[in-house]
Amino acid sequence: MSTLLANNAQSLSEFRNEPYADFSRPEVRAEALKAAELVRSRFGDESELLIGGKHFRTESRLRSLNPSRPSEVVGTHQRASPEQAAAAVEAAWEYFPTWAAIPASERIGMLRRAAVILRRRKMEMDAWQVFEAGKTWPEAEADVSEAIDFCEYYALQMERFAGPQPVSQLPGEQARLVYLPLGVGVVVPPWNFPLAILAGMTTAALVAGNTVVLKPSSDTPTIAARFVEVLLEAGFPDRSFCFVTGSGSAVGDVLVSHPKTRFIAFTGSMEVGLHINELAARPQKGQIWIKRVIAEMGGKDAIIVDDEADLDAAVDGVLVSAFGYQGQKCSACSRAIVSEKVYEPFLKKLTSRVAGLKVGAADDFANYMGPVINDGARKSILRYIEAGKQEGQLVAGGAAASGEGYFIQPTVIAGVDSKATIFQEEIFGPVLAVTRAADFDDALRLANDTRFGLTGAVYTRNPEKIAKTRDQFFVGNLYINRKCTGAMVGAHPFGGFNMSGTDSKAGGPDYLLQFLQAKSIAEKTH
Repeated sequence: MSTLLANNAQSLSEFRNEPYADFSRPEVRAEALKAAELVRSRFGDESELLIGGKHFRTESRLRSLNPSRPSEVVGTHQRASPEQAAAAVEAAWEYFPTWAAIPASERIGMLRRAAVILRRRKMEMDAWQVFEAGKTWPEAEADVSEAIDFCEYYALQMERFAGPQPVSQLPGEQARLVYLPLGVGVVVPPWNFPLAILAGMTTAALVAGNTVVLKPSSDTPTIAARFVEVLLEAGFPDRSFCFVTGSGSAVGDVLVSHPKTRFIAFTGSMEVGLHINELAARPQKGQIWIKRVIAEMGGKDAIIVDDEADLDAAVDGVLVSAFGYQGQKCSACSRAIVSEKVYEPFLKKLTSRVAGLKVGAADDFANYMGPVINDGARKSILRYIEAGKQEGQLVAGGAAASGEGYFIQPTVIAGVDSKATIFQEEIFGPVLAVTRAADFDDALRLANDTRFGLTGAVYTRNPEKIAKTRDQFFVGNLYINRKCTGAMVGAHPFGGFNMSGTDSKAGGPDYLLQFLQAKSIAEKTH
């Protein structure tokens, strides 16, 4: 093994995922309540655009709301104009040579300091997610922990790519392979993992030596503004990235199509991802490269429950995967495909468990589910539920839940055909379709009957069926006898096939390569 590979293996062995706080402990709950009080004291605070190291305000404002109590304004933000979006790309381009020339070791040090700061502010960051994204405390804790993991892991990975890479040496010649940053990257994160995915895409681009224009979701810009504070405190220069808030419809196309934009890192819906990919593929006047698109898009994820499964474990895995964070994960289980031999007992156990799930304000420790992200999402999900009632048998939920917030009951619709709308389309809410499979091969066929290919899981004790699943279940992240959500940085590189995106494998050993370009150098020595 070469010294380089040995050092990398040693570095990876040093990586440890950030542990989660246990909110069943009274002292942890007390710390959370203290953080919630701190965050509430900052409700409504106004954040500014950051472009070229300067702060700007605009005439029009964007206000983010608490989806548990929409009467509460969590943060106030600027609505950037198309001209300001273009100026952000220009400013990032101007600073790119300076930032790219900073030694990788210094950028790595900044990223490690960001992890330290996030860890220090962890409970506060949890609270921001509870109030702005509607995450329950455990869901928020997982998100912030993942953000810390990304910082630590990408710092380790950049050590691997910072120096010359191993190549064959020909007689009379010295060969080198080095990785260079690309240029200006536009980072467009989603609202459902408003810190983890935002931090992962942004820090990967920055530590690789690229400058960034960060355009967060309009549903969760306050969490993004808090992360900007972290980057600046960690030592990232205020010109190494721009912070642009506002409507995606107003500035999104400007950022993507700008001739000086080198790459776009996006996580969100299939429709928007395809639009970005199409727009980025059109060369603009003055553009001298093919733009890269790193896209994580939708999912219609299935869990197969075999007749040789541990039924209680399968019920638990489906429940957590379908209704954790109100089903608002691209990795969420929205289809349970169950062997007809255990279909009825599975459905009985599942509906009993679902009936016990409490729905309400995300900051209340007693609630398993909080609100969906906004009123538009609530209306869309309820329309899907009404369609589902016509396509199958409603066995749990099926309506909005009581309260001021955007609450929806956890919903299970059984007997769903594979051609049904709720079997095929991504709903992004607490709605589970349950479908009967004739046998294991039929279950695999049904699981693959989708244009998506993000995550999937199978519950079975049969080794031959497990082997078949590995070969024939066509998803980017496959889980066996465990839930299909909760990918861990370093252990489960994340990304999907087909219309689920470019299979970028975030949190994996190859992810940073998407933000770098390789240069081969050969010098004749005699």
